[in-house]
Amino acid sequence: MSTYIQFAAIKFRNNMAYRFEYIMGILNTVLNFLVYWCIYKALYGGANEIDGITFSMVTTNFIISLGLTNAFSKNEMFLQDKIKQGTIANELLKPVNFKFRMLFEDLGDGFFKVLFNFLPAVIIAMLFTEMEPPAGILGFILCLASAVLGYIVLWYISFIVQTLAFWLFNVWGVMTIKNVIVNIFSGALLPLWFMPEPVLNIIKFTPFDSIFFTPVQLYLGQLQGYEILMNFGRQVLWIAILYFIGELLWNKGIKRLVVQGG
Repeated sequence: MSTYIQFAAIKFRNNMAYRFEYIMGILNTVLNFLVYWCIYKALYGGANEIDGITFSMVTTNFIISLGLTNAFSKNEMFLQDKIKQGTIANELLKPVNFKFRMLFEDLGDGFFKVLFNFLPAVIIAMLFTEMEPPAGILGFILCLASAVLGYIVLWYISFIVQTLAFWLFNVWGVMTIKNVIVNIFSGALLPLWFMPEPVLNIIKFTPFDSIFFTPVQLYLGQLQGYEILMNFGRQVLWIAILYFIGELLWNKGIKRLVVQGG
C-alpha cells in the first residue's frame, strides 16, 4: 500500500510545481460558482424559495458539487496515452497493480485540488453567498462517507470509458459525452430537485445521482432512516456492477492488446 501512496504523493508534489496553474484553478472554481449563483439568483427573481427549494439549498448544492468535482479529479486520458505511446506493455510488467496506480494518482490530484483550488475558492464564495450548515455532525459524517462511495462510482465510470481505448483510436469524444451526462444527471449542473418527476424516476435507476446528489441530500438532512440505508445500498450496488463491467472490459482489452502485439 505504501507504494501506491507514493504514487499519490508524487502526483501531489508535481502539481505543487505549477503555482500559476493552481492559482488559475482557484479563479476558475470561483468563477464557475459565481456564474451559477448569478444565473439562479436571476431565476429566483428575489424570491427566497421555489416549490419548497430555498435559494440557500441551491447555493449549498453548487458549493458541495464544485468541491466534490475538484476532489473527484481524474486523468481520463491516462490509459489511452499509455496505449498510444506503446508503453502499456512495460507498465503491465511492473510489480504494481496498474489500476491501483491510476486510482492513487487520481487521489493525489484530487487531494491537491481540494486543498489549493476548492477550499480557498469556497471561502471566497461564502463571503458573497449563503451556504446552509450541515444537518448535524451525523449528517456531515454521512455526507463524507457517501462522497467516498460517490467517488468510487464516478472513478469506475471513467475507468470503463478509458478501457474503450483498447478498441477506439481516441476516447476523447466518448469521454466528453460521459462528462456531459454525468454533470446533468448527477445534479452538478442542475439540482435534481428541479428535474421533472418522470426524468427523476429514470435517474434513480442509474448511478449518476449517487455521485453528487446523495451526499448533498445527506448534508442537508433530507434523507432519514430507511432512505439513508437505501441510498448507501444503491451506491454499493453500483460500485459492484461497475467494478464487474470494468474488470470484464479490462481483461478483454488486455487479451486484445496481447494479440495485437503478437
